Amino acid sequence: MSAEQVDAGTATAPAPWWSRVSSIVRAHPFTAALIAVLLVLALATGPLHGPHRPLRLWLGTGLAQLADGHWWSPFTAVLFTDNLAELIVALIGAAVLVGWAERLMGSWRTAVAFVVTPVLGVAAGALLQALGSGAEQMWSRGVRELVVLDVFSGIAGTIMAASAFAGVLWRRRIRVITLLVAAVYLLYSGLPADLYRMLAVLAGLGLGVLLRPGKGLQGWRRSSHHEVRVLLASAVGITALGPVIGLLSPSRYGLLSPVGLLFTDAMPDRDSVIERCQAFAVTRECVRALTLTRMDGPGPVLLSLLPLLVLLVAAAGLLRGRRFAVWLAAIVNGLLGLLAALYYGILPLAGQRLAASGRYWEVSLSFALAVAVPLSIAVALVVLRRHFPVLPSGRAVRRYLLTVGGTGVGLALLYVLVGWLQRDTGFTRPVDLSDLLGDVFERFVPVAFLRHEPVQYLPTTPLAAAVYHNIGTVFWLVAVLAAIPPVLGRSPWQRGAADTARVRRLLRRGGGDALAFMATWPGNSHWFDPAGEGAVAYRVVGRVAITTGGPFGAPPPHDRVIERFARFCDDNGWTPVFYSVEDDLLPVFERLGWSTMTVAEETVIRPQQWATTGKKWQDVRSSINRAQRAGIRAEWTAYASLPLAVAVQITDISEQWAADKELPEMGFTLGGLDELRDPDVRLMLAIDGDGRVEAVTSWLPTWRDGVVVGWTLDFMRRRPGSINGVMEFLIAEAATRMKAEGAEFLSLSAAPLAHTAGAPADDAGTMDRLLGHLSSSLEPVYGFRSLFAFKQKFQPELHPLLMAYPDPLALPEIGAALARAYLPGLSVRQAARFVRPQQPAASRA
Repeated sequence: MSAEQVDAGTATAPAPWWSRVSSIVRAHPFTAALIAVLLVLALATGPLHGPHRPLRLWLGTGLAQLADGHWWSPFTAVLFTDNLAELIVALIGAAVLVGWAERLMGSWRTAVAFVVTPVLGVAAGALLQALGSGAEQMWSRGVRELVVLDVFSGIAGTIMAASAFAGVLWRRRIRVITLLVAAVYLLYSGLPADLYRMLAVLAGLGLGVLLRPGKGLQGWRRSSHHEVRVLLASAVGITALGPVIGLLSPSRYGLLSPVGLLFTDAMPDRDSVIERCQAFAVTRECVRALTLTRMDGPGPVLLSLLPLLVLLVAAAGLLRGRRFAVWLAAIVNGLLGLLAALYYGILPLAGQRLAASGRYWEVSLSFALAVAVPLSIAVALVVLRRHFPVLPSGRAVRRYLLTVGGTGVGLALLYVLVGWLQRDTGFTRPVDLSDLLGDVFERFVPVAFLRHEPVQYLPTTPLAAAVYHNIGTVFWLVAVLAAIPPVLGRSPWQRGAADTARVRRLLRRGGGDALAFMATWPGNSHWFDPAGEGAVAYRVVGRVAITTGGPFGAPPPHDRVIERFARFCDDNGWTPVFYSVEDDLLPVFERLGWSTMTVAEETVIRPQQWATTGKKWQDVRSSINRAQRAGIRAEWTAYASLPLAVAVQITDISEQWAADKELPEMGFTLGGLDELRDPDVRLMLAIDGDGRVEAVTSWLPTWRDGVVVGWTLDFMRRRPGSINGVMEFLIAEAATRMKAEGAEFLSLSAAPLAHTAGAPADDAGTMDRLLGHLSSSLEPVYGFRSLFAFKQKFQPELHPLLMAYPDPLALPEIGAALARAYLPGLSVRQAARFVRPQQPAASRA
């Protein structure tokens, strides 16, 4: 082995583990000290059970402790846990969350946040308890003597304060998810610790503003489609787990903890209750005991938990952009809200129960929240459904409805049949058909809703009991299992779309333009030529069918493909519009008598002629040199190959870009995060010496006979504050790589609504002016013309892209359809804002 090899091996050898731990400790001194203190104190006072009395009374906090003069208790209560499970979670939370906060805002700020936020939370919470006790408020009196040991108040308050120092993406995620978790614990558990923790979170939000004035508190900034899906999925998942928190909480003081009754230890024995109620007069206690007996056993418990499992499956589908998951979660949440309104007496059908409890406003508030929380989630899902573009096939929807509906009807008939056969001996009293039909609906309702409902009869034989207690469980289990394929499995992108594999097979064959790969994007439908192998990707907006580029999958000429697609649109009552097609197709449209106009110009580079010599390339050469001096390297990769840390950085960069826009994220021919995850798409990243991503571009392939012959630029994002010229550097590196690979072309794509050419036809003048105004209005936000000017730095060939349409009278409708295609989430207020004539820059200043 040579000396150079020895040196190289020594340089690449990993550092010893103790050296890595030591460096981490030096970088996070407060986190390391906190973990050591938690561990030492737990070992000294009992890691399995926490401090015993009287030490617990001296160290813990609460209203009673503060009233007794234990002023130090808010400081000591955050350093202890109640059991081993809490200790393990606390140590992990401190290492990950507090460590992250310390890296983000420094050691002294982290120490201040960990001490101050729980103290403020305890002080504010104890004050609210004292006010409630003085007003004879039920909750405050019930929890007055409880002692709190809660390290999580400090952790939650610290990360909330640190969110002020995070970027747009993680600031929003931390705040939304932390507030949701704290609120769910408060509603479903309701212990004083949960109240103190919620107030500590709010204190952390305020402290972050003070520690970073001017930037700590910013209004809700625009989210990308991807981020909306993440936040909604988090909300659905967290609220679905809320009842589980209520079930597992040792004490149930929360306003939304009625299902905790299922796990009470005071469940009466069914046989003794039935004998007692048959032998003696039916008393109030007897009726209550009978009610509880129908909640006993695994069937009723599963019946309460399985609807929540449906919501967790739906939450996983929401992350994948599945519209089916939106409707599934909305329907289940709406159903839970409706059941709560019905059985808790909010609907007129059972209004007496709410009236009876009206003197206890907390009970009324509990009932109202039980309805409002799931209904609010359902409404939010329906309103924001446009962010979930992956539509299920009609076949998948029909299969799910038939499976679940058929199962429900079959189980209901089974219950009625078994009940009728055992009508004289199978229940606590003889039943008839009206009894069975009146009771069958409640067999499918989670039993927590039925705890106030009187019991008409109970089963006494094994067969009757099996059917009585389990048909609802079987129904919801089928609902869960049947939802997995359309929510989590592979499905076509769009309702009515043929097999996605066929689209990709045709794309690999070739015959399409540089934008042909966009046919695979969600939101597109596909028409396959019945007389050949050609295909067209399109989307219907109103009564206009707008194509995504030209035909693909068959070699030119495409005359017949275009004619047959136009006939297909006419048969469906749509106006066909070929959008962003190459000008090679102009003779076809002229022969058809269609009107055409230039909507963009594609900028094309020939990699085999790539060189950066000469005066015209001075800016590009300077950008390359600047990036190299800064230690930035280019990396050609695919999204699936990215380490998690790099993928998170790309998401963060994209989210900051979307948050800075005054209008929603655009779509149609402009890809986002979802599109760059495609396994056929390649990424070119700019990464500095510390592993930080400075900029990212994505490249769409174009094939011919299964071989990639060119790449098209799509996704472009740079980190705010990155060096000037980083995008020029990435494009130059991509061109160099493609030259080495023998690519025929590199397309910088086309900036929508930006070009140098005029309208090719007189009757397009109105449309050209409309799109010109649209381009001018969007320029301050999206900078299409600036982007077009940027691309001309690379001395590209300019290829006009056309829009062709059969009827000039349809131009107003086509213009509106294009606006909706690019900005499907545009609100009326936002539309009015950008439709107004733009003021000159001087007057705006």
